[in-house]
Amino acid sequence: MNIETKNLDIYGAAPLPWSRARDGVVAGLPKMETPIYLGTVRPDGRPHSAGVGMLWLDDELYFTSGPGTRKSRNLAANPACTASMRLEGLDLVIEGTAERVEDPDLLARVAEGYAAGGWPAESDGEGLTAPFSAPSAGPPPWHVYRFVYEVAFGVATAEPHGATRWTFTRS
Repeated sequence: MNIETKNLDIYGAAPLPWSRARDGVVAGLPKMETPIYLGTVRPDGRPHSAGVGMLWLDDELYFTSGPGTRKSRNLAANPACTASMRLEGLDLVIEGTAERVEDPDLLARVAEGYAAGGWPAESDGEGLTAPFSAPSAGPPPWHVYRFVYEVAFGVATAEPHGATRWTFTRS
């Protein structure tokens, strides 16, 4: 993956390295106390935002959603989405698209990742199940989505400060 960096800081700080954002994501996910909000677009163009638990696995982001939820219905019509998160020392907004994961082996690995983070998820071969989920998630099984990130914006909330945009191109 190629990463293009653009310094957005107006106070003279150096651009932030992607490694700082990536390390923050690795440390912050899939902890349930890390606030993450997924933004999607309704069919009529209005925005929608919902809290989600994300997982970082093999340099990819994953999240779950019940098939009948507003976010799943939005993603079926338009896969464009954003993820906004507050990490240790960095606010991060990521833009990209979501694609549903249907590979049973990958679903099992995602379930293992969530379970290692404290949510006892299991794969049923088509999605994830668990004894509990968010009250608004609907009944299991829940779909798994890969968040294919294209652009990210980071604003440091701790030293060294700065603001940076990263653009990702996959080869």
